[in-house]
Amino acid sequence: MRKLVITGAAGLVGQNLVARLKSRRDLELVGIDKHAANIRLFNQIHPEVRIIEADLAQLGEWSDSLAGADTVVINQAQIGGLFQPEFEANNVTATARILAAMQTHNVPYFVGLSSSVVNSSADDFYTRSKTAQERLFVESGVPHVILRPTLMFGWFDRKHLGWLRRFMDRTPVFPIPGNGNFMRQPLYVGDLVSIIVASIEQRKSGVFDVSGLEQISYGNLIGMIHEIVRPRARIIHIPYAAFWLLLWLYARVDRNPPFTTGQLEALVIPETFPVVDWPREFSVASTPLRKALTETFLDPEFSSVTLSF
Repeated sequence: MRKLVITGAAGLVGQNLVARLKSRRDLELVGIDKHAANIRLFNQIHPEVRIIEADLAQLGEWSDSLAGADTVVINQAQIGGLFQPEFEANNVTATARILAAMQTHNVPYFVGLSSSVVNSSADDFYTRSKTAQERLFVESGVPHVILRPTLMFGWFDRKHLGWLRRFMDRTPVFPIPGNGNFMRQPLYVGDLVSIIVASIEQRKSGVFDVSGLEQISYGNLIGMIHEIVRPRARIIHIPYAAFWLLLWLYARVDRNPPFTTGQLEALVIPETFPVVDWPREFSVASTPLRKALTETFLDPEFSSVTLSF
C-alpha cells in the first residue's frame, strides 16, 4: 500500500481527488487542510479518509504525516482574496514548509499544482505568488511534475462556475460584463484528477499546461450552463465599468467576496493558453465540455454539495 498525502485536501481539487481514489485498496490517503468548515464537510463525505487540520504556513506536527509517504500532491492554494499576505502565506510559505518536510522524511516524488496564470499577462497577488511557488518546486531538488491548470469547474466548486451557477438561482437577472466575448478554456476537475493520478503512476516530470481542450467565450459558457440547469435568472449584459463598481462595492461589505475586481480584470484579458495534447501525453480520456458541465451540475450525489468560502 502506497501512502499519498494531499495538501489542500478539503478544497476543490482535493475533494475530487479523494472522491475518485478512496475506493482503491492499494492507496492510503492522508489529507491536510486548514479550513475548519470544509474539513467537517470532508469528514461527512469521506469518513474513511484521515484528514489533519493544520496551517501549512506554520511549523507543526502535521509534518510527521509525510513520514513513509510515496507521493505528496501539493495542492493548497489561496486563489481569491484582497490581501497580499494571504497569498504569500498559503502559496509560498506553506509550499516551502511542505518541501522541507518532504526532504526530512525522504519523500521521493511530488505533484505540484500550479496555475495557467503564470503564462498570462495578469499581474496580481495570485499570479505573483504562483510564480514564486513554481520556483520553489524547481529549486527543491525532489523529483516532481508541475501541472498548470486553467480555470477549473466540477463537483464541490465554491467559486467561479459553481458560484455563478448558484447565483443564477438567487437572482432574476444574471449580468455579463460587456459583450462577454472573453475566450476561456475551462478545465473539468475530473480530467485534472485523471492527470494527477497518471502523473503519480508514471512518475511524470516536467511542466505541463493543462487547459480545457475546448475554447469558448465567457458569454457562451454562461449560456451553456443556463441551458443545462434552467435557472430562474435571465441573462443580461451590463457595461464593464458598472460591473466593476458593483464588485468593488460588494467587497466593502464582504471581506472574502466570491468574485473580486481583480478577477474581473483577469477575466476580460483577451488571451488563450497553450493547448497540450494531455490525453495522449498522460494516456487519459478528456470529457467533452457539455458532458462535464452536466455531470457537475446535475450529478445526484455531489452536485448539491458546496464548499464554504
